[in-house]
Amino acid sequence: MNHEEDVLKDGIYEKVISTHLAEKLLEALKNDEIWVAREDVDPQEASSYLSRYLARLIKLCLCDIADKNETTVEELLSNEVGLVNEIVALLRHRLPYMGDGQEVVTDKFLLRSVQHKINSIKPTLYVAPETSLTKSFLFTGGMHDISLVSELIREIKSADRIDLLVSFIKRSGLLSILPYLREFTNKGGKLRVLTTTYMGATDPVAVTTLAELPHTEVRISYQVKSTRLHAKSYIFHRDTGYSTAYIGSSNLSHAAITDGLEWNMKMTESDTPSVMEKVKATFETYWHSEEFQPFTMADEEKLKQAIHYEKYGKNDLTASSVYTFAVKPYYYQEAILDHLEVERKGNNRWKNLIVAATGTGKTAISAFDYARFAKSRLPEPTRLLFIAHRKEILEQSRSCFRQVLQEPNFGELCVGEYKPSSTEHLFMSIQSFHSQAYWKNMNPSFYDMIIVDEFHHAAARSYQKLLTYFRPKILLGLTATPERMDNQSILTYFDGYMSAEIRLSDAIEKRLLCPFHYFGVTDAVDLSQVHWRGGDYVTADLEKLYVFSDTAKQRARQVIDALQHYGLDFQEIKALGFCVSQKHAAYMAEYMNSQGISSVAIDAHSTPDERRKAKQNLETGKVKIIFAVDIFNEGVDIPAVNTVLFLRPTNSITVFIQQLGRGLRLAEGKDFLTVLDFVAQSNKKYNFFDRYRALTGKPDISVKNEIENYFPHAPKGCFIQLEKMAASYILENIRKQVGKYKYYIERLYELYETMGKVVPTAEEFFQATGIDPLEFYNGKRTYTRLCIDAKIVDQPLSDESEKLMQKLAYRLFYIDSIPWLNYIIKLWENPKLLDKEGTIEEIKYQDMWKWTLHDKNEETGEMYSFRKSIQHLKDVKGEICSLLYYQMNHLDLQTKKIELPYPSVMEVYGRYTRDQIFSALGFSKPESIKEGVKYLHTKNSDIVTKDTDVFLVTLNKSEKEFSNTTLYQDYSINKYLFHWQSQRLTSDTSPTGMRYREQNKKGNIVLLFVRQSKKDNYGHSLPYTFLGPVHFVKYEGSQPMTIIYRLENPIPAKYISMTDTAGMI
Repeated sequence: MNHEEDVLKDGIYEKVISTHLAEKLLEALKNDEIWVAREDVDPQEASSYLSRYLARLIKLCLCDIADKNETTVEELLSNEVGLVNEIVALLRHRLPYMGDGQEVVTDKFLLRSVQHKINSIKPTLYVAPETSLTKSFLFTGGMHDISLVSELIREIKSADRIDLLVSFIKRSGLLSILPYLREFTNKGGKLRVLTTTYMGATDPVAVTTLAELPHTEVRISYQVKSTRLHAKSYIFHRDTGYSTAYIGSSNLSHAAITDGLEWNMKMTESDTPSVMEKVKATFETYWHSEEFQPFTMADEEKLKQAIHYEKYGKNDLTASSVYTFAVKPYYYQEAILDHLEVERKGNNRWKNLIVAATGTGKTAISAFDYARFAKSRLPEPTRLLFIAHRKEILEQSRSCFRQVLQEPNFGELCVGEYKPSSTEHLFMSIQSFHSQAYWKNMNPSFYDMIIVDEFHHAAARSYQKLLTYFRPKILLGLTATPERMDNQSILTYFDGYMSAEIRLSDAIEKRLLCPFHYFGVTDAVDLSQVHWRGGDYVTADLEKLYVFSDTAKQRARQVIDALQHYGLDFQEIKALGFCVSQKHAAYMAEYMNSQGISSVAIDAHSTPDERRKAKQNLETGKVKIIFAVDIFNEGVDIPAVNTVLFLRPTNSITVFIQQLGRGLRLAEGKDFLTVLDFVAQSNKKYNFFDRYRALTGKPDISVKNEIENYFPHAPKGCFIQLEKMAASYILENIRKQVGKYKYYIERLYELYETMGKVVPTAEEFFQATGIDPLEFYNGKRTYTRLCIDAKIVDQPLSDESEKLMQKLAYRLFYIDSIPWLNYIIKLWENPKLLDKEGTIEEIKYQDMWKWTLHDKNEETGEMYSFRKSIQHLKDVKGEICSLLYYQMNHLDLQTKKIELPYPSVMEVYGRYTRDQIFSALGFSKPESIKEGVKYLHTKNSDIVTKDTDVFLVTLNKSEKEFSNTTLYQDYSINKYLFHWQSQRLTSDTSPTGMRYREQNKKGNIVLLFVRQSKKDNYGHSLPYTFLGPVHFVKYEGSQPMTIIYRLENPIPAKYISMTDTAGMI
């Protein structure tokens, strides 16, 4: 047999290395002929690689037999089957549980159909597709191709269930297959259809025709801007295991499925099982998504209105129809609402600030927040005061509240000509509040909730009476920037805390903001030697470089070159350039004007008229670029901006995001924002980490990996590219910072001096510097040692305390149950409480702490008690308490107590390690349990009094960041339904399989714990999130079984995007 490896061609491979290939590689390496990249195979991926390798070898052997023409057809077939049966015999010898009878018969060994007899009449044979059920096929609409529509008809006739996913449905296309769909559904076949009102292209009559078919369900997305469904998929489920799916460019229209030059790929479950798993999982997730609403004949008028709206715009709709569509929060908005809940109920902070770029839905979040708060207070009324400084904002805000609350008469306006008849729910301008001395004759506690929009105006005198007189239960501030108009922080009004910040990536993916194309341009200047003070470059030094140095003109010219290379046509550019100072902005405007590019400079000293004129001229195209200095207010809120220039280094991630957000507003004809960020050689303290984590919207990613792999996690529709030298500057900066102990000492000493030589706590250090605690502790460091080495403290630190702290620290950041955190803090601050007899709950907390520390007596192997751990860690007590407070103040979800038939200290949505889980469930040696599925019989535990199955689910079972073979085994279908796959050998008739199936009848308990992957970016084992008890809904298959469970508690927004592998959220 010829070896494919005899010629080693340059290029990329994903190839199993045989002994022959290994010899060829070794020989070429010895001769210094090649460079080779190899990697270990992930155990979860190995079976796929090896089975494909073996299949190729078997096929080669079978083809070799077929090529020998010395035998008859019968002998040839016999020889081929004989070879296969030899392999089967070998496998059965290695795997006895495979069972007998796997050998292939020699006569007519291909089964095509089975039909059970109902009577003596021979049934009509199944109509099978012309194309194979086991091999994929591409339809191109070519003249020699099989007709797509005829093949779809054959698929319909042999399917058990059908799912259709199309962005629009035309009556002409439906008529081509309607008789066969009607025949299919009349026989009891189940048909599900997902479609949208996208572009108003769907024919309402086509939808109603489908909805009237028996055993048929139709669901429609009316939110086309956020859903953006362009997928087309026809899925034919078969209980035999030979399901097929057509995926491509054909909507359900006559042209698309008959004579159009459309490309459609037929996938088969037999040929590409992992792809079919993803197809099924994605459809199931879409089907159960709240964005797709069930359609009945009662919704016909609603559908017609929505299609009319998409075709002709909202002006042709009646005002009353706006309230036909109920509004629900997006999951990222729900996550912020959850965060507000833990801020208030967990940390007793009822003054809350939400920071987000204009256009990301802050007002909607405040409306949902009010709705939650008002519901929790029923039957008591909840009085609302909403303050803004412009009539338009108040009108839009009241409209938003009415939509969310589904109350068309909610709220009164008090601005301009509007005179309220009631003060219960008031939308008021700050000017009216002040001019009418509104607080007079008002009880300071009259309003339960006060919301202040554009809170950065709070520095103005007119706001002071509002903020000092009233005492609402909740004060909620909304702003695009945490800096006041006088450049002071507004966090002082909120006890120093920002409650929530909306990630731009979330808003972009929901089309609340437009996508961006980001280019990191290599800067002509070198900033590595520029003076650094107070956590940033010295502005005067930057100004010298950008305005007065020999390279100033070269850099200005470079901006034009970059615009020409990456930007739009100069006739179309509407750019906003952020500069370091007034002189820099003026210089850039002057230079651009000298080059024929109309530009202006504005800053804090520009008059309102100058700002309005600049904005108007940019919108009309008279001005191409506005150069701005630290302006975040409405004066540069210009949706038409299609280009943003970062012409100065911005070390504050908040400022960077707000500047970027100024260009992300949606506007007619604007498909994306072009971002040119000039990246220079930087001071080693300059922070690139947060910038690129913010751009991707994933705070836990490796920035280094993102850069080296061309930013695979950029938000949907966005693009991030770095020029070669810009990338090298960033990577060099990262190399100097990450894990560099000297860098941490410098940052600590800087903070120590800023605080007036007061030693910062660990919490203050991480809060002020933005250094990721997990990153810091990954290097087997302690904050106590850092303080000693920085020479700001002089205290003892034993080797024992230091080593234990190095092991314990990162685990503290996984504790997110407030009762447990409170109890741990209480014991550390007052160890004498251990002398008192504890409750059952407190004793379990102490046991779980043992398995958090994992501190053993080396002689006996026994885990040390809480009391012993306090003794062993006495030198780092302050550090531990500070980290526990840090964790308490950074929780973003309220855990919930759970009712089980036996005592449980674990709370739903809390995170726990395997050992902590089984310790809480009464196992004295939880480390002995290694399985991901554990059946707890009442005899095995001193706590469990009802038989319980514990599922420990790792969603991405592969060590790789992405795996297409294991990603669709376990996932959430929506926030109440979870798709779970049993262990591979579990059959539906085995005792275990029967226990799963009969859960509801027997009353067994199933507890679900989920984590995204086995380890975090630093190699630490991740804990599991407790999603609570689940209940059996249905199952299919055997060895393994696939089971759908219903959760008692909804998966919260924080975790739904993690568990939703289809990425619908």
